[in-house]
Amino acid sequence: MKKVNQYIDNLFAKQDPLLEEVIESIKENDMPSISVSPSSGKLLTMLVSISGAKNLLEIGALAGYSGICLARGFQKNGRITSLELEEKYATLAHKNLKKAGYGNQVNYITGPALKSLEKLASENKKFDFFFIDADKGNYENYLDYCIKLAEPDALAIADNVLAAGSVADASIEPKPRTERMKQFNQKVASHPKLESIILPIGDGLTISKVKSDK
Repeated sequence: MKKVNQYIDNLFAKQDPLLEEVIESIKENDMPSISVSPSSGKLLTMLVSISGAKNLLEIGALAGYSGICLARGFQKNGRITSLELEEKYATLAHKNLKKAGYGNQVNYITGPALKSLEKLASENKKFDFFFIDADKGNYENYLDYCIKLAEPDALAIADNVLAAGSVADASIEPKPRTERMKQFNQKVASHPKLESIILPIGDGLTISKVKSDK
């Protein structure tokens, strides 16, 4: 899987100085190196562009790598609401989004994401694209809120769903997130409101379309 991803990254995700600066800013600030892979980032850009999404919700900002990839897919009227637990992470992410030219199109809400999601739901906010890449223990809860906040036919993307392949291959040493990702994947696969598939890019991306009530 690692070699396959390296091949895809090398072939389709060419050197990107701006995103490399984001990775460097993560190292300089002693933050965890958990951004999406280059090919996963390119896929996010393509999905936003193809879907025509204009109002995005990102759960987990880190330093803004995925935020830049999402923003590259929308037009001038596109907006991102990004939920981030750590204030210092959100500050760095916003700095990097400004450098990329999207500073005025992103709004950061800091604190526990579930509380932020509850507030957004109480305000009847709606989004047409979601990206989940935060604490794995709450993925199922985040998914529930995404469905509640979704416009008809919205897309919901979740990262790290393969847990380095351990969800499917018992010979691979389980990760702390393995069982949680198995449960999440099962929920996504069987949810009556979703039409979904997993793409084995990066650490695995689940792509779900929220079905309309029609």
